[in-house]
Amino acid sequence: MKKIMIVFSILLLIGCKSKTVIIAPEPEIENAKIVKLDLTAIDADQKAKAYELGKRVLMTCNTSKFKPFNLNEATTSVIKNTTEERLTKTCTRFRQYYGTFIDLHLVEVYKNNFDGSTLFRYKASYTKKVANKELRVTMNEENKVSSIKSLDWVNSFLME
Repeated sequence: MKKIMIVFSILLLIGCKSKTVIIAPEPEIENAKIVKLDLTAIDADQKAKAYELGKRVLMTCNTSKFKPFNLNEATTSVIKNTTEERLTKTCTRFRQYYGTFIDLHLVEVYKNNFDGSTLFRYKASYTKKVANKELRVTMNEENKVSSIKSLDWVNSFLME
C-alpha cells in the first residue's frame, strides 16, 4: 500500500509541471493606445475649453447653480448625465469632506490613439488640506466633452 501511495505521489508531482509564460514585447510608442503628451503640445483653445468646462462643474459646489452644457460643448450622454440634481448630491458630499473648491491645476494630458480623444488630468484644490482629488476631462475629436470623472488623486496615471 505504501508503494502505491509513493508511486501516485511521484506521478502527481510529474503531472503538475509549470507552464512556460510568454511575455509580449512592449508596444512601440507610435502604436501605443494611450500616449502622454507634453503640456506645451496641446492646442491652447482646447486646453482652455477643458479647463473652463471642468471648473464649471466643480464651481457648482460653491455656487449651487449649474449652467447646463450645450451641444457645442458636450456630447449628448454628458449633457444627459450632468444634471443639477446629480451635481448637488455629489457637491454636498465634497463640501463636507473637502471644503470649498478653489481651482484646477493641469498636471498631465494623454492622447488615446484608439478613439482620438484627449484626456486632461487636473488636480483639484479645496480649502481643506485633506482633499486630494482628481478631475479627468475627456475631449473627443470634435472638441466636445465626452466624459467628466472625479477620482481620488494618485500620482501615477491609471486608466479606468
